[in-house]
Amino acid sequence: MALSSDFHLLIWVSAAVLLLTLLAFFIFPLLSDYIRKWIIMKPIPGISPCYPIIGNALDLKPNGGDFFLQIIQYTEEKRSEPLIKIWVGPVPFLILYHAETVEPILSTSKHMDKAFPYKFLHPWLGKGLLTSTGEKWRSRRKMITPTFHFAILSEFLEVMNEQSKVLVEKLRNRVGEESFNCFMDVTLCALDIISETAMGKKIHAQSTSDSEYVQAIYKMSDMVHRRQKMPWLWPDFVYSRLKVGKEHDKSLKILHTFTDNVIKERAEEMKSTDSSSDSDSSKVKKRSAFLDMLLRATDDAGNKMSDMDIREEVDTFMFEGHDTTAAALNWSLFLLGSNPEAQRKVHQELDETFGESDRPVTWDDLKKLRYLEAVIKEGLRLYPSVPFFARTITEDCSIRGFKVPRGVNVMIIPYALHRDPKYFPEPGEFRPERFLHENASGRNPYAYIPFSAGLRNCIGQRFALMEEKVVLSTILRQFCVQASQKREELCLVGELILRPQDGMWITLKNR
Repeated sequence: MALSSDFHLLIWVSAAVLLLTLLAFFIFPLLSDYIRKWIIMKPIPGISPCYPIIGNALDLKPNGGDFFLQIIQYTEEKRSEPLIKIWVGPVPFLILYHAETVEPILSTSKHMDKAFPYKFLHPWLGKGLLTSTGEKWRSRRKMITPTFHFAILSEFLEVMNEQSKVLVEKLRNRVGEESFNCFMDVTLCALDIISETAMGKKIHAQSTSDSEYVQAIYKMSDMVHRRQKMPWLWPDFVYSRLKVGKEHDKSLKILHTFTDNVIKERAEEMKSTDSSSDSDSSKVKKRSAFLDMLLRATDDAGNKMSDMDIREEVDTFMFEGHDTTAAALNWSLFLLGSNPEAQRKVHQELDETFGESDRPVTWDDLKKLRYLEAVIKEGLRLYPSVPFFARTITEDCSIRGFKVPRGVNVMIIPYALHRDPKYFPEPGEFRPERFLHENASGRNPYAYIPFSAGLRNCIGQRFALMEEKVVLSTILRQFCVQASQKREELCLVGELILRPQDGMWITLKNR
């Protein structure tokens, strides 16, 4: 019996030693890396109190919107500091909000990896332009860039005009009414535009906002953001077993099935068109879409993109190409509705360009709308659609004289960056004249980055500005806008996009 007890004790001791060894094997490198980063980054200005292991976690707001406002408050309090260090538990983040601090990160090809939270977009977007890195990103960017040539963008103008008119007819029913929330009306218009230009598919979001596909897009965006800020939902084996994980997979299936079917239909149409006689003049020229160009795209070796590659990019543009643009449109309407003199100047420019004509906007018209473009850019300065984005430092480096170790997450805050009084005197004031050519030349290019900057700048920024000018000019040719909220009454929510918590409330009058 004693021998048996000793044997069992030996087994337990051996198991305990093995477990401790395994724990030490996994934990020691993590602990060693944490201590190394803690020591190297100690000179960097930080937020107090900050404790070992838990960092600043006890003081950070758990809600995403509140957390963003908290970060903005830190940047205002420490405007004179070149950067701020925050520890979210054992994970270090550097907060950047000065042009001179942002430039070394965005201007190099070294730190191009997106930060950890972007991985939760992979199930939906795969590794397209937004989330990929390295050689895959370079190859994909090179293949896709020609599809945003101005001659191709001009073909999308027809779609933008058509959908803007649909929006105007919806808004016409609101004239003379009390204040209403225009945020979703504008967003659905942007969704219709990106759907038809990206996929060549009308989804009629403005008239059928309850469609399964439209609802799936908004559910997926919301679920991704919630998961990003809740560490207990990060492990896939946990998330997939929860109710929210099952809802995620259901929405994912709807989105991917829709995109796959559109790609298949479009490929068959193109094959049928290519095989028919070019001399058949009875064929009506079909409007091009971003998808068509992807179906024809090849790399340097002549390899075509696979259906999976194409789906990644189409889904990426559906995700990135409507919410951000819709936010910019809404903020521009709010700012014009709050500044009658600026709106008067826009109306004057529109009258000089269009007279009393109700014709569609042309490419030449867009070039003439310089003040409207300045309004949009000033709106993006005050309320950038993407309020922050993050990168991972891929090798030890120095930022403004401070050593930064590999693996640290860098969070760039355009909202705070754009309010630097060094480049924008009285930064809180709405002054579109800042972006007229004579006033903007010579400014540090990293002081204003609503579309990011450097190699990974937004490939669709010309598309976005074009759409915003078309939609706004179509609305403002018909209506005078008055904002029903004051800026101090807006509760900003800085999540995937920057938006007002309770929507955008305006009143309309016929011109």
